[in-house]
Amino acid sequence: MVVGTGMNPEVTSLISEHTSARRMELLTLEEAHDLLRLLEMVAAEGQDELSEEAQWFAREIAERIPSGN
Repeated sequence: MVVGTGMNPEVTSLISEHTSARRMELLTLEEAHDLLRLLEMVAAEGQDELSEEAQWFAREIAERIPSGN
């Protein structure tokens, strides 16, 4: 699995090599917006490492997809 640079290796080690994310190459736009909302909720829950990683992923996804509005 390829992960982005700047990510915390302790958190990314939680991502299994056998997840459906590894097999899924593309998301639909609707799925990307759903994932973005989920990541934003996790990021807003606190200042722990998981929240920080969710915030990083949310920023990366938001930069790559058109606005949902």
